[in-house]
Amino acid sequence: MITKERYNAYINILKEELIPAMGCTEPIAIAYAAAIARETLGEIPQKIKIEVSGNIIKNVKSVVVPHTGGLRGIEASVCAGIIAGDAKKELEVIESVSSEQIEEIKKYLNRNIIQVEYANSPYIFDIILTVYASEDCVKVRILDYHTNVVEIKKNNEVVLSKKVQAKKSLPQTDRSLLNIKDIVAFANEVSIPKVKEILEQQILYNTAIAEEGLKGSYGANIGKVLLKTYGSQDVKVRAKAKAAAGSDARMNGCELPVVINSGSGNQGITASIPVIEYADELKVSEETKYRALIISNLTTIHLKTGIGRLSAYCGAVSAGCGSGAAIAYLYGGGYEEIAHTVVNALAIASGIICDGAKASCAAKISASVDVGILGYYMYKEGQEFVDGDGIVKKGVENTITNVGKLARNGMSETDKEIIKIMLESC
Repeated sequence: MITKERYNAYINILKEELIPAMGCTEPIAIAYAAAIARETLGEIPQKIKIEVSGNIIKNVKSVVVPHTGGLRGIEASVCAGIIAGDAKKELEVIESVSSEQIEEIKKYLNRNIIQVEYANSPYIFDIILTVYASEDCVKVRILDYHTNVVEIKKNNEVVLSKKVQAKKSLPQTDRSLLNIKDIVAFANEVSIPKVKEILEQQILYNTAIAEEGLKGSYGANIGKVLLKTYGSQDVKVRAKAKAAAGSDARMNGCELPVVINSGSGNQGITASIPVIEYADELKVSEETKYRALIISNLTTIHLKTGIGRLSAYCGAVSAGCGSGAAIAYLYGGGYEEIAHTVVNALAIASGIICDGAKASCAAKISASVDVGILGYYMYKEGQEFVDGDGIVKKGVENTITNVGKLARNGMSETDKEIIKIMLESC
């Protein structure tokens, strides 16, 4: 039985993490900063400077910004927020953009008044936006996660200031309380009305964008390729294809929102769509579907806690493991089945690199869902990776700790090299 402290913490974590966002979250965070800056300035800026950390460059460079008529990149994100952003909507900041505003965004971009600089910052997630008009200047800084505005300054007046402490500036529920055993206990014990609204929104939003990805033509159309190649009869294929299709659409300009996980729409899609597909295939009750989604979402968050919001380690792997854990649950599995599924999946796919948000994310999602499912099927057949097999250590929590070390420490130089390669091609 889970303690009351953890029970309440897990509810809060789900509420903090499962929030709606429009488009890839890093470009949207830039648009959010830009909307705040314009509103604080009180007019359209005549000159703009934006300084961003390497991982922001990595995740903004290649994705289409929604509601911009197909524009990509940092400058387009800034322009969208300046011209059409509503800061009150946070990660849905450019949810409502008229056709006239799209033309204004393009004209504003063509003025070439935006200076982009690489911020040599100790923070992985750092956006510093400074805008100028007439005699006025406004500075906005977002740090550590997408809506964490730590500074707003107009001329010499401090509008907002939060104390900046490296890696400790997230005013959120303690993620170290998460572990697989308690996640399973919580999923079994939680009163569904406490979390039903956010899970229903996740099902509604993420299913809609997955379906749009299969209907339209987005990116490399990984979802369509999977269905055409392998058919739609097998639930494993549909689970991979629909999750990939959601990313296909999201990375390539679809204007539908998603419910994110760990700051990422792709992770939100990966942690939910395969679970929904399996739940429908197995014809489980609505309540069981919700409990499975709780396992997938919290497992994903738990894995990402040790890795960090942004890194060289592909976040889809964590979400694929989460989905695999939830699928094990849907088949009647408990802690033992889920723990083995997670360890098996991590042993297979850990090390897939994150080289930014773009069309190929959909293919990585497909691969990650596949290993999550394989991790469970291995357990069913009495097969497992054991202590000493590479990064695998006895006990699921010890293996998760090793993955966090691999991603956070071991892959830090990989991340720098990826960013260097991407900057060279800019």
